[in-house]
Amino acid sequence: MKARILSILFLLTLPVWSQEQITLEECYSLVAKNYPLAKQPQLLEQQSNLDIEAASNEKLPKLDLSAQATYQSDVIEVPIQNSGIEPLNKDQYRATLSINQLIYNGGRIDASSNLKSAQLKTKKQEVEVSLYQLKKQVNQLYFSILLAQEKHKLLMVKQTQLQAKLKEVQSGIANGTVLPSSDKVLQAELLKIKQQFAEVDHNKASLVANLSALIAQPLQESTTFQDPMVKLQIQSELKRPELELFQLKKAEIESSESLMAKQRAPKLMGFATGGYGNPGLNMLDNSFQPFYTVGLKLDWNIFDWNTNKKKRESLAINKYIVDTNAEVFKLNTNMELQRQRADIQTIEDFIATDSEIVELQRAVLKSADSQFKNGIITASAYLTELTNLYQEQNRLTMHSIQLQLAKANYNIIQGQ
Repeated sequence: MKARILSILFLLTLPVWSQEQITLEECYSLVAKNYPLAKQPQLLEQQSNLDIEAASNEKLPKLDLSAQATYQSDVIEVPIQNSGIEPLNKDQYRATLSINQLIYNGGRIDASSNLKSAQLKTKKQEVEVSLYQLKKQVNQLYFSILLAQEKHKLLMVKQTQLQAKLKEVQSGIANGTVLPSSDKVLQAELLKIKQQFAEVDHNKASLVANLSALIAQPLQESTTFQDPMVKLQIQSELKRPELELFQLKKAEIESSESLMAKQRAPKLMGFATGGYGNPGLNMLDNSFQPFYTVGLKLDWNIFDWNTNKKKRESLAINKYIVDTNAEVFKLNTNMELQRQRADIQTIEDFIATDSEIVELQRAVLKSADSQFKNGIITASAYLTELTNLYQEQNRLTMHSIQLQLAKANYNIIQGQ
């Protein structure tokens, strides 16, 4: 019983735990699953199945029921007196049931179904491309949130340091070793930090709300966004979904060519018609009578002024156009990768310099702290050096997050 209660409590806490932290990969997965466009592949498949089924129905026999009643102003009469043949009634009636069965059409139905299947694959891949392109948007939001998180942490460190220094100053003022107004400078800075907290937290809340809407997953402001520690993955070939889309477009064109080639094939139909009417097929029998006809029908457009051939040549040109678009895409993507690599190198150089500046600024602050304690400099001078250190740490943090973002974007540009 105790184990069952614990299991229930564990299940109830799962939604809460799921919102306490999230990773970049989870955001990728959620946007691909929950974005409204992600519903289209299933709808497209249902639509394609209906179209293929409708096309396949052409193989089934077609039934046509017809009935009519007419009155004519004149009828055929035999121009021989006393022939004994009665003229037809001017009111005539007929009801027929016709059956038409496709026997041969050169495989056009199967070719049409193949084209529908190829079109479905192309449309589904287009959705896949659109969803893939959302990853960059996820990156921008996710790493902006990470930057806000790090800014909040740096503000916390600065606030803690200032609060400790304020206690020292207030103690010095009480003992008469520090100027009475020195604490006012630190208190004012603490108020500014409070404002900065509000600005950073408001910015983060806005970013979290946008990311939550994009991935269709409720996220709290307190949610922890895990540092992905992105690794640059350089590969020799692109693996973008757009390249698969180009191949599917060519396959769709080839299916269209196959259908176009089969449209010149002859079409053979079998038919049968049964009916009941007055008159029947015997026009000299002026009475209600049953009748039927059976036969074969052949349709074949022997000469179409090369219209079909020209359409197939046009489709062949479309394939070359698709190949050209694929080459342009590869060229532009490789150029984008080169720019991204240059940006990564630049940011890495910045980080190396930032780290040196932060260490130097720490040494400056340490010296300023000692001078402030000995009354050599004022609280304002000490605060200036503390603020300088915070700004350099903030710059280092920003460049570190930018480097992670640049690497993540590089991997996405490659197709990772």
